[in-house]
Amino acid sequence: MNEPKLPPGLLFGTATAAYQVEGAAGEDGRGPSIWDTYCRTPGRVARGESGDVACDHYHRYAEDVALLAELGVDLYRFSVSWPRIQPSGRGRPNPAGLAFYDRLVDTVLAAGIEPVLTLYHWDLPQALEDEGGWRVRDTARRFGEYARIVAEHLGDRVNHWITLNEPFCSAFVGHAVGRHAPGTREGTPALAAAHHLLLAHGAAVGELRACDAGRVGITLNPDHLLPATETEADRAAVERARTLHNRTWFDPLFTGAYPDNEQEVWGESADGSYRREGDLEAIGQPLDFLGVNFYRPIMLRDVPHEQADPRLRTAVDIGAEQVPFPGARHTTMGWPVVPESFADLLVDLDRRYPGLPPILITENGSAEADEPDEDGRVHDEDRIAYLRDHLSALARAIDAGVDVRGYFVWSLLDNFEWAYGYDRRFGLVRVDYENLERHPKDSYHWYRDYLTSHRLRRAPGTPS
Repeated sequence: MNEPKLPPGLLFGTATAAYQVEGAAGEDGRGPSIWDTYCRTPGRVARGESGDVACDHYHRYAEDVALLAELGVDLYRFSVSWPRIQPSGRGRPNPAGLAFYDRLVDTVLAAGIEPVLTLYHWDLPQALEDEGGWRVRDTARRFGEYARIVAEHLGDRVNHWITLNEPFCSAFVGHAVGRHAPGTREGTPALAAAHHLLLAHGAAVGELRACDAGRVGITLNPDHLLPATETEADRAAVERARTLHNRTWFDPLFTGAYPDNEQEVWGESADGSYRREGDLEAIGQPLDFLGVNFYRPIMLRDVPHEQADPRLRTAVDIGAEQVPFPGARHTTMGWPVVPESFADLLVDLDRRYPGLPPILITENGSAEADEPDEDGRVHDEDRIAYLRDHLSALARAIDAGVDVRGYFVWSLLDNFEWAYGYDRRFGLVRVDYENLERHPKDSYHWYRDYLTSHRLRRAPGTPS
């Protein structure tokens, strides 16, 4: 089968996140996060599992960086654990936490790989949640202080900084759906959390710029949303969902305005009481790149609100219901595999938001039913097909004029998959959770070979 032909200058990587891989949850002064609390609440996480040990990356990072080096990636995206740096979310940094990221970054650089650092991948210190968490404005200020600590310590070696990963999930899956930490179902407080996350991003951008920390961006997970039918009602449901999923983030960041249909989507819950003069200016500071995570499209139909009383609705009760995507294969997450939607989304964003910064695809991958054979090999052909087809779709988007500079597979390792526990495997490398041994899958070898062929097509002098 022909392999996707992407521009020679495109950089490739893979990604992880702190709580999903590090483990060592109670070691070296790390404080509890909202995910530690969530995992200890009965019924929240499958089989009562947690990230206490995860992949033990905290102790095995050198082995994992060796896997990255053998893979041949240009970039490695990881996240810093806020409670490992500031156990209570405030005050002087924890030296042992900083020392771990020193070791990790130095090892990554020694392998000839560029580190891409995410400041926040959902592990808010529990002490800040106890004071209101993202619902209150002070958390954004605390995040700026945390960003400065990390930038002052690692800014001499890290040149790519991502402020937040998927604030949609933090605000709405965490505060309205209740399927992520902190696990609440709220209306106006969830909208306040969304706004304060954007303010936190702005505070971090300011601190990173002040520290001359390099290239700065944010990672969003915009959705390609499609109506179940071409009825006016279903198309209207898609527009409401577009505000929930996409416009809440893109409009303040890249147009300097809030979405103009907030009242239609949320009614009196969108009262704006959490906003202040000057917020849009802080949020909308210029960025060097935009991270985009993509896994699947969503098909929607118009439905009645779950709660008849608008005052009691959660922020996700917008009269739109997801329906099955016809004719598509589904991953073990239940997500439809529709590669053309990847290209369609990127082209649509490019048209809706002229002047977007260059894009990094910071996550793309699939959870599959990986089972080793009698020799311990994982023949994950579905994952290879997923990656190949989505890279082909990425090539089509680039050919259509979308400025994409990099692509990261999610994930390097099988890991703790949030409320699913360890039941969903996204990794290029299988982790045996009984002994934590790593076993590269066929997809790892395919990606390695693809990167080798890609490098051979690079023009002389192209960065690698």
